[in-house]
Amino acid sequence: MAQKPIEVHYWPTPNGHKITIMLEECGLPYVIKPVNIGRGEQFKPEFLAISPNNRMPAIIDPDGLGGKPISVFESGAILQYLGRKTGKFYPTDERARVEVEEWLYWQMANLGPNAGNAHHFRNYAQEKIAYGIDRFTNEVNRLYGVLDTRLKGRDYLAGDYSIADMATYPWVRPYKNQGQDIAEFPNLEKWFQRMRDRPAVAIGVKVGEELRQTAANLAKDKEAQKILFGQRARKA
Repeated sequence: MAQKPIEVHYWPTPNGHKITIMLEECGLPYVIKPVNIGRGEQFKPEFLAISPNNRMPAIIDPDGLGGKPISVFESGAILQYLGRKTGKFYPTDERARVEVEEWLYWQMANLGPNAGNAHHFRNYAQEKIAYGIDRFTNEVNRLYGVLDTRLKGRDYLAGDYSIADMATYPWVRPYKNQGQDIAEFPNLEKWFQRMRDRPAVAIGVKVGEELRQTAANLAKDKEAQKILFGQRARKA
């Protein structure tokens, strides 16, 4: 029986790219459901039903455990789910799995948030605040140093190619927007080129290319910035 395509609720951001890379690497069928975060589509009730933190990406797998649909939000959790589903890029050996999870969570807790803040203060903030720019540009630089040290003598972050690499690569791709010179980190640069040359990675980051111009315009769209950066708690 042909596998039903996984619904990917998506916008072309680093977190979105993680999932399309994994799906391409695993050869799983999927269909993109755009969530225009600059127009507030992440607040629609149907999206909040599968992603209560109003953040993309999220997936719906119609062929979940027991043949019942399952939704998953948070990009790291999605990568782990797909790894368990396929048996690929997420080892079952406990020691190997712990190593992958260490670097997956490192990306989720460190590189992603700090690179995101560097992007915000350098490219989106209407008022250029030197402290914010320096704070997060320097922290991303420190994290690139951590990656460079880790990748000395290694092809990939956890030995074999894994979801840890898929999670990290999309956040290194826009290194120029983070104020970084990747040539300063030779081990990281080699890994970056190795990742870029993987066919599934190249396809995964091109998904939703037609949406990119809209995403690029967010830096100039004041209404979109209010939606993205002015959020406060909503009453239950």
